[in-house]
Amino acid sequence: MKAIVAAPQGAQVAELPLPVPGPHEILVRVKAASLNRADLASLAAKDDKVIGMEWAGEVVQAGPEAGAWQVGDRVMCTGAGAFAEYAVTDGGRACRIPDATLPWEEATILPLALQAMHDALVTQGRVARGDDVLIHGASSGVGLMGLQIARLLGARRVFGTSTRADRLAQLSAFGADVAVDASQPGWHERILAATDGQGVQVIVDQVTGKDFASTFKTAAIGARVVNLGRLGGADGQFDFQLHALRRISYVGVTFRTRSAQEIRDLNARMLADLGEAIAARRLRLPIDSRFALAQAGEALAHMAANRHFGKIVLTT
Repeated sequence: MKAIVAAPQGAQVAELPLPVPGPHEILVRVKAASLNRADLASLAAKDDKVIGMEWAGEVVQAGPEAGAWQVGDRVMCTGAGAFAEYAVTDGGRACRIPDATLPWEEATILPLALQAMHDALVTQGRVARGDDVLIHGASSGVGLMGLQIARLLGARRVFGTSTRADRLAQLSAFGADVAVDASQPGWHERILAATDGQGVQVIVDQVTGKDFASTFKTAAIGARVVNLGRLGGADGQFDFQLHALRRISYVGVTFRTRSAQEIRDLNARMLADLGEAIAARRLRLPIDSRFALAQAGEALAHMAANRHFGKIVLTT
């Protein structure tokens, strides 16, 4: 099969044997794959491994302990090795595509954002109807999904941040009541003003970094802050006094240190809560651009340049 590997000279097309599914895995013929920020780190590793962590396609083989999967089932998946003609994933990590008419390109952009944001908002952030919610870094694919899930689950007001005016203007179409330019000094004051100085109950922070202190200042007493990403860097100032005074619960999350069973459980919880909305196409993401599989290097460069809004898709 053809696959895109992280070679020393960059993203390269390679001819590789088909992956063999284990007892708990399914083998999927990839119809479309989508890019995520983590793919840039995979490319930089230059380890000749297949890049990509999100795809959609048809099941061609299922392990005996993979679950109720049949050959021909339409699935959207997260895992590893997505930028290829075939990929494997744990059967409990895959999601059935509920609508037979949903195009592959639209299916591939959903699962990672759904899994990550449901876990951040519901399991970790314990969002409740009537809460005010801030998605910091809301113009990413995962961020746009967070705005929609917060709205779907009954948030009172949903705040989203971005650092680009063209993206800020589009956040309201995905559920944001207030869009805030996080590149402006004192941006957190707008959120405090909109909440009568109280702050928000749930923050999903995809930025962290040097300006983390400003993000923390938007938290209400008893708020839950979930560190979902570090686009602004892994270092920043932590105000322990504010943390204590506002009795903030602060939790970090990543897929990297979760076991297979933890991810199965995470996915099952997401599908139980959001399955009907997914089937009704109430949760969506925009496609910024499409590239052929062989153009993966160009697609990754487009992502690295940060010129996109929504998801970048590869078609096989």
